[in-house]
Formats: sequence, C-alpha cells, structure tokens
Amino acid sequence: MLKGFDIDLYFEKQSEQIKKRIDEFGGKLYLEFGGKLFDDYHASRVLPGFKPDSKLQMLLKIRDSVELVVVINAGDIESNKIRRDLGISYDSDVLRLIDEFRSVGLYVGSVVIAQYSGQAVASVFREKLRMHGVKVFVHYPIEGYPYNVSKIVSEDGFGKNDYISTDRPLVVMTAPGPGSGKMATCLSQLYHDNLRGIKAGYAKFETFPIWNIPLKHPINLAYEAATADLNDVNMIDPYHLEAYGEKTVNYNRDVEVFPVLNMIFEKIEGKSPYKSPTDMGVNMAGYCISDDEVCCDASKAEIIRRYFAALCDARNDKNLEEAVIKIESLMNQAGISVDYRAVVKKAIEKSEMTNNQPAVAIELQNGQIVTGKTSELLGASSAALLNALKNISGQADEITLIDPKIIEPIQDLKTRFLGNRNPRLHTDEVLIALSMSAATSQNAALAFAALPALGGCEAHSTVMLSQVDRDVYRRLGINLTCEPHYERKQLYHK
Repeated sequence: MLKGFDIDLYFEKQSEQIKKRIDEFGGKLYLEFGGKLFDDYHASRVLPGFKPDSKLQMLLKIRDSVELVVVINAGDIESNKIRRDLGISYDSDVLRLIDEFRSVGLYVGSVVIAQYSGQAVASVFREKLRMHGVKVFVHYPIEGYPYNVSKIVSEDGFGKNDYISTDRPLVVMTAPGPGSGKMATCLSQLYHDNLRGIKAGYAKFETFPIWNIPLKHPINLAYEAATADLNDVNMIDPYHLEAYGEKTVNYNRDVEVFPVLNMIFEKIEGKSPYKSPTDMGVNMAGYCISDDEVCCDASKAEIIRRYFAALCDARNDKNLEEAVIKIESLMNQAGISVDYRAVVKKAIEKSEMTNNQPAVAIELQNGQIVTGKTSELLGASSAALLNALKNISGQADEITLIDPKIIEPIQDLKTRFLGNRNPRLHTDEVLIALSMSAATSQNAALAFAALPALGGCEAHSTVMLSQVDRDVYRRLGINLTCEPHYERKQLYHK
C-alpha cells in the first residue's frame, strides 16, 4: 500500500505540541480529544500510513503525564445508542475503552456521566462501574447551555457538577462518540479548579478538518462526508482570519460556539487565552502529509464509501436522505462519481452476467479485481473471499479450496437442525471450513495463510450483506460498500 503520511514525524511533532500547551497553562491541561482515540479507522483510510491507534501510540510516548477521563452522555445510555463501526452500545464501549487503555499501560482516572437527570439505566451503569472499582462522577443538565453564560458559570451551573479529582498534568477527555459532553466537562473542571486556585487550561485535539490545508482539499471533504448526518460544514475560521490575516479551516459548530466559549473563559478566568477556534487546537497532522496525491486519492475513495453507507442507511430510514444529498454535493466538489471506485462497476457487471444474482468484487493490493457470484453452496461474499485468497496465494481460479463434502454437512446442519432457510455458507462459516481444510489440503493451507493480505482491500456488493458478512469483512480489514438493495423482498433482515 502506498503511504502518504509520515507517522514518525507525527509522533514527534504532536507530542511536542501538547507538551508546549501544557507548559503555557502552568502545568495542567484538559485536552478534549475529538474523534476516535483508540481505533480511528477514518484517519487510517484517508491518511495512508496513519494507523487506527496512532493517536494512542503518540500518547504512550508521554504516558507518565497522561490521565484519561471517559465521558458518556446519560441520554445515550438511556437510548442504547450504538457505535456503528463496532456494532456495540456506547456504554459497552466505555467498558471496552477502559480495558483497552489499561492493557497498554495508560491510566484511566474516572468516568463522567454527563447530562445526568436520574435516568434509571444511567444509574445502573454508574453502580456497575463502581462495582468494578472505577471512579464515577456525574454532571447535570444546565438550563440555557451554552448561551446563558451567567448561569453556566455559577453555583447553579458548573457549580452543581461533581469535581473530578485528577492527578496528572495532561487530562485527556475521550468518549465513545460525538455529543457526549467532553467540552462541557473540561469547562466545568476549569471552573472548579479556578475556585481552588489551581492553574489549568483547555485545548482541543481534532484530527479533522485539518486546519492548515485548503478548505476543499479531499481530506477535508472526506471529513464532511463522514459527518454528513451531523450537518458539520467545513469553513474558513473568520476569527483567525481577523486576528492574524491567515486562512485556516475549522467547522461550523466550533466557529458558532466560539464567542460563547470566549465569554465562559472570561467569566471563569478574567480573560480568554484564545483569539480563534483554530488557536484552541493542537493538531499537527497537516505538517506530516508526505505525499499529497496519495492522500487525495485515498480521501476521494473514502467519500464514495461514505456515499454508499449513507444510501444504505437511507434505505432503512428516509429521514437520513439529506445525508445522501450532501455527500452527492461533496462528490461534485471533489470531481468524482461512483465509478472512481473500480470495484463498483466490476460487481455490477458480474451480477448482470449471472441473471442479476448477487455479486461481490474485491480489489486486491496488487490492483487486480476478483469477483464472486451466488451459487448453491456459497453466498457471493463467501465466493469472492475464496477467489481473493486463491489469487493472493498464487493459485489458479479452478482450484477447489474446500471440498463440497465438507460444505454439504454444514448446510445440512444449518437447514435441518438450526432452522435456517438459506443453506449457503456465510463468510464466517466459510473461513471455519477453510481452516479445517487447511489441516489436510496444501491448497487450503496456502489460502488460509494469505488472510492477512486482505487488510486494506476494497470490496463492493450488489446487495446489502447480512450483519455477519459485514462484520467478517470489517474484521479482515476489507473496506466494504453495498448497493442499497436487499437480496430478498421481505420486511425483516438480519
């Protein structure tokens, strides 16, 4: 895979910038971490060379100074909000994040339940955390937030929130997803620290949009596509332009709330440390792009992936059609169509050749595209997976990796004893069958050994795949898109 991002330079520059900001505020910084800290797959796709855990690895270089606080909105617990890329609820993700951070040696100080107003499920979650020895603090809704500054910065506002006791110079506020309350938690801490005579500051770490590249750069357009359902819009930071005469990129929510933030800073500390939303940030990613063309190509591909994801979402919820329209506009700005994603055309062609049966195409790291069709034994996604493994392991297309005598008993088990109507093997079942075959078949063993090479491959399906198949492709690191159609005309789909 071509690389367009210098990860070593990023580790150096980013850690230095954070240390510098800590020093500027007298040794204590509350850092609002936007986006994913542990598994930022979006960044890894649009900045080839950036790994999903690169921000985590950067923090590990200064781990002795770092304390993590995980913030979750009580409303998200109550609504059982799901993190779509992992398929788990936000409260489950809090537990996962704590385990993951601890496993690599990072200190998790506490969890904050924001917007808490006595929700029963949030109370149960709080007790669950406490049973596991995790410190839990609660923050409450503030009427008029964020505009009623006089109430916010008072005993009836931030003053009624729990004070989070922290031990280290850098307090990183992270969360399962957006809207969790990270910024409000940081500001509440500044209020309480000021009452206690503790010097502290606030900064924001958002990887996207990248502030020091053009507004309409594909990397920044890809960020807009990723947040189309949130109505985020990239824009030139007017406050930075006025203060410094320099054009920088930010997004609408930060620009809109900046005057209010300034007032809150002034109310808490007497003056604001920042002249613009851009000033608040510490992101150094723009300085570490080593090949702009590679990143542009990767970002354009991401916009197309987001487009298909939005189409599938809108297929199930008409209220999400606005996101589709927005991403279509972004595609026009980037000068691309769905044909930019080569696997789309190949999958459709394969389907047309097989009487419009479901088909899947996979583009390999060597640029070759293999396809899979629906058969009596296998679904199209399973067939494409096996054909990809044959290609990677240098085997002819006509080679049989799994003896039908192995597949047929599995089908019998599914239909006769487990109540499934579809006898075809899903991708997880095919991989289990392949692993079993590898014990006695050299061809199967070669194909099985090729599995890691599927990471980073591109795939497209002419129908919306089952959750099982989507999960397997995701775990293998394959970037999958689907046409917004189901294989069968029925109301319930797994």
